[in-house]
Amino acid sequence: MASREANVASRTVAVKVEGLTKSFGTRLTLRGIDLEINQGESVVIFGPNGAGKTTLLKVLATIMNPSSGKVIIAGLDTKESAEEARHLIGIVSHNTFLYGNLTAYENLDFYSRLYDVPVRQKRIHEVVEMVGMTPRLHNRVATLSRGMQQRLSIARSLLHKPSIILLDEPETGLDRQANAMLWEIFQAEGEQKRTIVLTTHNLERGLELAGRVLILDKGMIVYDGAKQGLDLPALERVYQSSTGTEL
Repeated sequence: MASREANVASRTVAVKVEGLTKSFGTRLTLRGIDLEINQGESVVIFGPNGAGKTTLLKVLATIMNPSSGKVIIAGLDTKESAEEARHLIGIVSHNTFLYGNLTAYENLDFYSRLYDVPVRQKRIHEVVEMVGMTPRLHNRVATLSRGMQQRLSIARSLLHKPSIILLDEPETGLDRQANAMLWEIFQAEGEQKRTIVLTTHNLERGLELAGRVLILDKGMIVYDGAKQGLDLPALERVYQSSTGTEL
C-alpha cells in the first residue's frame, strides 16, 4: 500500500484518456474522447441528459469497459491493471453500491476488507464520523432514508483514502447541511490534494466548486477550459453555442 501511494505521488497526470469510445449495440455513447486531468485538479463536467457523463465516469472507475481507446489512471492502464487502479479511486453515484440487508457497519467492513484497509475498525469510525452517521452505524441500510444512504456511500468511497474521487450527481438525496459539508470532506483529508471529477446539472454550484470546466454533448467534449474569467451567463452562452440547448 505504501509503495502504491508513493508511486502515485510521483506522477503529475492522474487521469489520461485516449480515443475513448463506448457503444451499446449500435448506439455510440462516447465518441473518441481525449482528456488529461492533472493530480489535484477539480474538474466539473456539464452536459444535457444523454450526453454520456455517467458513462464516462463509469469507464474511468473501471465499472464499465470501453469499446475502444485507453484509460490510464495514475500511470496504470485499466485494461491491464484494473484492480490496482480501483485502489486509487473512490466513486459516489446514483447507485450507492450498498447492500440493503446489511448494517452500515457491515457494509463498510466488507469494503474495508475488499480494499485491504489497515486498522479497519478505526477507519470505519473515522469516515462515519465525517459524514455524521455514527448514530446509524448499526442500522440496516434498507431502513435508512435516501439521504442517509448517500452519506454512507460517501463514507464508503473514502475508506481506502483514494487519491482520485469520481462524483456523479453526488448531491442526490442530500439535505442542505450534508451538501455544505460534502466538498469539504473530499478535499480536507491528508496533505495531498485529491483529484476530483464531478458531474452535475447545477451550473452555479459546479462553477463554485471546480477549477476546470468540461461540457460534454453527444458523447464528445465540446468545451474544456479553466473557470477563471468565466461567469454563469458566459458559460451558458458557450454551452448554447456548442449544443443549441440550455443546460
